[in-house]
Formats: sequence, C-alpha cells, structure tokens
Amino acid sequence: MTPESNRPLVEILYFDGCPNHEGARSLVESVARELALEPEVRLVNVSDPEAAERERFLGSPTIRVNRRDIEPGADERTEFVYSCRVYRTDAGLAGQPDEKWLRDALSHA
Repeated sequence: MTPESNRPLVEILYFDGCPNHEGARSLVESVARELALEPEVRLVNVSDPEAAERERFLGSPTIRVNRRDIEPGADERTEFVYSCRVYRTDAGLAGQPDEKWLRDALSHA
C-alpha cells in the first residue's frame, strides 16, 4: 500500500510501441472495478535496456501490485529484458498476464 492511502499501488511497466500495454491497463481497470477497488495506477515507461535492468523489467507489459509482479514465480527471475513479454497462462501463451493472477494480487493487497 502507498503511505498516502489504503489504495493498492498498481504499476504497469511498458515501453513505447508495446502492442499489449493498453490491454494491460484495461485488464487492471476491469478487475479493480469487479473487486470494487480504486487502486493507484502508475504507468511506467521503460525507455531503454539500462532502465530495464534498473526497474527489474521482465518485458512489456509487466503488472506489479504493491511492487510485486503478479505472475507467480516472477520475483525469482533475474534476467531483465527490454522486449515484449510472453506469459504462460492456463490458456496458453499470451501477451497479457492471466486475469486470475491480477485478481489474486489485488485481493491480497
């Protein structure tokens, strides 16, 4: 939670030209509405490979709730990249994280 409020902090990390970051934003808005939450949403533009390292960026889009990646096991990864992100979901490979991961992260925030 942010010190200023009880609202969860949701960060959407992306790079310019990412075809999936707007979808990630829509996903956050939809799930937050469903859970009757009003998170603080920050869009974080990762501008280059150096910024990717600094931000511990796993690819675009990355969604974090209270600074934790919503993908299970992602916090253990150490290869940070300036590229598109592909998620392994129950439905197969996707350019968006699984909605359940976001729901779980927001529910426990």
